[in-house]
Parts: sequence; structure tokens; C-alpha cells
Amino acid sequence: MTALMMILGIVVFAVGLLVSIAWHELGHLSTAKLFGIRVPQYMVGFGPTIWSRKKGDTEYGFKAIPFGGYIRMIGMFPPGDDGRITARSTSPWRSMIEDARSAAFEELEPGDETRLFYTRKPWKRVIVMFAGPFMNLILAVALFLTVLMGFGISQQTNTVSSVSQCVIAQSQNRDTCRASDPASPAAAAGLKAGDKILSFNGVKTTDWNKLSDLIRAAPGKTVPIVVERKGQDVTLHAKIASNQVAKKDSGGQIVQGQYVTAGFLGFSAATGIVRQDFGDSLTWMGDRMGEAVDSIAALPGKIPALWNAAFDGAPRQADSPMGVVGAARVGGEIFTLDIPPTQQLAMALMLVAGFNLSLFLFNMLPLLPLDGGHVAGALWEALRRNLAKVLKRPDPGPFDVAKLMPVAYVVAGIFVCFTILVLIADVVNPVKIT
Repeated sequence: MTALMMILGIVVFAVGLLVSIAWHELGHLSTAKLFGIRVPQYMVGFGPTIWSRKKGDTEYGFKAIPFGGYIRMIGMFPPGDDGRITARSTSPWRSMIEDARSAAFEELEPGDETRLFYTRKPWKRVIVMFAGPFMNLILAVALFLTVLMGFGISQQTNTVSSVSQCVIAQSQNRDTCRASDPASPAAAAGLKAGDKILSFNGVKTTDWNKLSDLIRAAPGKTVPIVVERKGQDVTLHAKIASNQVAKKDSGGQIVQGQYVTAGFLGFSAATGIVRQDFGDSLTWMGDRMGEAVDSIAALPGKIPALWNAAFDGAPRQADSPMGVVGAARVGGEIFTLDIPPTQQLAMALMLVAGFNLSLFLFNMLPLLPLDGGHVAGALWEALRRNLAKVLKRPDPGPFDVAKLMPVAYVVAGIFVCFTILVLIADVVNPVKIT
């Protein structure tokens, strides 16, 4: 049964991956057609074609390797300065440029002269190239909202899980009370496991982070605490102690290894599945977006640990980069967890949503061959054309993005090497759900 559920989880992620790729390419396709650019192909996957059908002037299909996709647009790069599009040099760098230029025109048909990508205004090209990643962002937001507002997420609540019997500095990392340790305010006030805190010092709250902040801000004060116990409201009084507690960041998350002196009541909060409202969902997604940006910026620094995990048997870090194979494996593990099926589905949707958020951010890097590289090229063209207009100079014409192809090959090579390293680590030392 476990193996079957593992396979089911992998299939669910694979379907989510294919939908995400198809959705991304649909963004490029729809906007390209909107602006009159001819698109000969719309393909999900790479390698040999396993199915295709032509509708209008576009061939739609699936290929054998479902780890990507593409649309082919006519005239992605302008002709060279002499108006030719065939290779004219034995230089390997020049050959790269002209090969790319030739590929952009290889399916040129009569009448296509007015349907070339590079002839469209820069703002239209920005929209076409941005539309793909933007579709991933839309899908990510839709999935996140579905889970946050529909299913809910696991988080700490105002219900008491356990009560500490004494005051212990959290930096000491011990649970056993000593004779010299003072009694905790929660124990002294009569707080019990199962109590649901309704208000603290006259402030009503159902949010754990808010309750935690109220407690931390009240060292030395004697405060009333209203709890719900067996269906009845009970008022307790506690003198809040001053203690060394874990530091929290601006988002309310614990900062590992850092401590501050603040108010301390002395209980552990129970966790539960809590649905978020729209405002809380936006805040949560904003925090995840910031974390994702930081993760991408930190990728180069994680390569040594990833290498050690892949080849030296070092432990795989929880925040280690993970590829499609690793994500599929995690998707399979989700469906083997001993949690309700609704939460299995919610976690799987979260995984696909996170994948789409990563696709958006990664593709917006201003580097060829990524979409962000083409966006940057179009913006640069718009800037220099407008500058020439202001300075009353001749129009410099289209920016020849093809001249950046040698850089694109280097970037692609780095990405390929990184992808292979992640793949090896995902196979021999995978990230696992804890």
C-alpha cells in the first residue's frame, strides 16, 4: 500500500509539472498570437514527439521527456548588419550567433515578413516573454490561496499543549526543572493542557503570533488571562516572568540560535490546521516570496554542501536545492504520511505551487537563454531608441540579442552542470520530509 501511495504522489506531481509547463508556454503562445507573431510550434517536453496535431499555423504536441517545453516563434533575432541570416565566419563565437539567427528564420514562409518577433515594439516583446513566467506566478498564487483559505495550514494555536513547571532559559536547552528554578507563571496561575486562551490582559486574540507578542511585551506584569476550559470561560491571573527566549524575525518566525530577554508565561502551544483569511494569506505569500528570492540569491553558496552531499556522503541540508526528481520523490512521500487525505492533497498542491513560484523567479533572471534575458534585451532596446529620439540621433534599430548567444551558451552550460549535480544528489542523498 505504501509503494502504491508513493507512486500516486509521484504521478500527482508529474501531472502538476506538465500542467505548469503547458500553462507557462500558453502565456507565451497567447500573447504572441495576440500581437500577430507566427508560432509554428507549441510543445510540452523535449526529445522525440510522441503526439502532435496542427491547428491553423501552429503544431501542438507532447514530447517524450516531460522536463520542459517551448514555443517556436519566427524571427526571434534580427538579421545581421548586412541583412543576411546565414553563417559567414569560421569563428566559433560568430558561428554561435549566426546559428541562432538562422534557427530563428528556418521556418520562414511567404508573408511572414510582417509576423516576425523582432519587428514588434519592445513593449510587446516584453509582454510576450514575461507572459510565460507570469502564468506560473498566477498558478502559484491560485494554488497557495486554495490551500491557505480552503484547506488551511498547520500552525501553532492558542490552545495549550503542555505547561512548563518552571522557568528555564531556552538557550540552556533542557527540560528538567532544578530546585533553584522558579515556578513558571502558567503553572502558578493554574493553566492546564487543553485550555484555549481567549484573551490576554484584556486583549482578545485567536492568533498565536499576536498572543506570543503580548506575552513577550509584559515582563513583570500581573495580567488576567481568560481561557475556555470544558466549554466554560475561566479567568486566571499570572505574573509574567522575565526570561531568555528565542528571537523572532519580522514575520514571526523563530530565529535559530538567537535569544532575547522578554516576557515568559510558560506553556507550549498546540498545533492545528487553521484556515487563513485573505489578508493573512497575502502576508504568508509575501513572506514565501521573500524567502524564495533569498534562496535563489544564496544558490552559489550552497554548491559546496550540495557537492559533499552528492559525493562525500555528507548530510543533505533541509534547505538544499532540489530538482524535479527530488521534488517528485517528496511528492511521493507526501502521500505516504499518516495524515488525513485532505492534508496530503494540500501538501501536494503546496509543492506544485512552490515549483511554479520558483519557475517564475528563476525565469525572470536577466540572463539568456531565460525569458528574463529577452525581457532585458527589449527594455534595453526601448531605452536606447527613446534616448536617440530625445537626443535627435538616428534610430539605432533593433537590439541584436543574437550577439549575446555566446554568453547564453555559457549560462546554459552552468545551469546544465548545476542541474546534473542536483540530480545526482536527489538520487543518492535525497531531501526527505521530516
